[in-house]
Amino acid sequence: MTIFKDMPQWQSFRKSLTGTLGFVPTMGALHDGHLLLVKESLLQNDKTVVSIYVNPTQFNNKSDLKTYPSSLESDIEKLKAIGVTALLTPTYEQMYPDKYCYKVTESDFSSTLCGSHRLGHFDGVLTVVLKLLLITQADRAYFGEKDYQQLQLIRGMVEAFFIKTKIIPIKTIREADGLAMSSRNKKLTKEQRKLAAQLFEQISKTQSSEQTKLSLRKLGFKLDYLEEHFNRRFVAASLGDVRLIDNVEL
Repeated sequence: MTIFKDMPQWQSFRKSLTGTLGFVPTMGALHDGHLLLVKESLLQNDKTVVSIYVNPTQFNNKSDLKTYPSSLESDIEKLKAIGVTALLTPTYEQMYPDKYCYKVTESDFSSTLCGSHRLGHFDGVLTVVLKLLLITQADRAYFGEKDYQQLQLIRGMVEAFFIKTKIIPIKTIREADGLAMSSRNKKLTKEQRKLAAQLFEQISKTQSSEQTKLSLRKLGFKLDYLEEHFNRRFVAASLGDVRLIDNVEL
């Protein structure tokens, strides 16, 4: 696996690659959910590139950015072990030479769900994903359904801007107790981690959204929202300082 910190060097290397290229964008602290995305790319493409970049423009809470988990050395070993072709680890200066003067804004769905609680979050997500898709020139890019709102917005952006990359959704990967895998799970205390499994259990029950909200609050979750769209139930809830999101098909 070749590691590229310099994006022009990657772009030069990209021209030498033959066959299909799959791409998995991440913010590091890789878990089995990330690795499943990577393995799907490895199965479906001749080459696979992964990016690790903690994107500051999508964090509306700066303390969340400062405490976001990082395990770069371990991440590199995991990616090498499964046969990834290249890893991109760009800097802020390389990703935002314009200092984020130019950005992508979606004016409808992005203002709901997570967007209504995280001002500017999806501007940052869409902008960095657009940049990475243009940098990688990948044939396919892989995104998990845990971030379903993000997935839908990226699909819409790709269609709107005539980007050639095909967006491949991958079903949410869960721990044995049902908790959706997330890098943020590492920030939970032992007590919070045990309780966190109730998030999936409660939203999966055949009960009304109002009853589910009541149950989650009684358990100790602080709710941002619990809503139903696209025949799915979406939730964002916090335990202490850790914000968890999930969704299930109804």
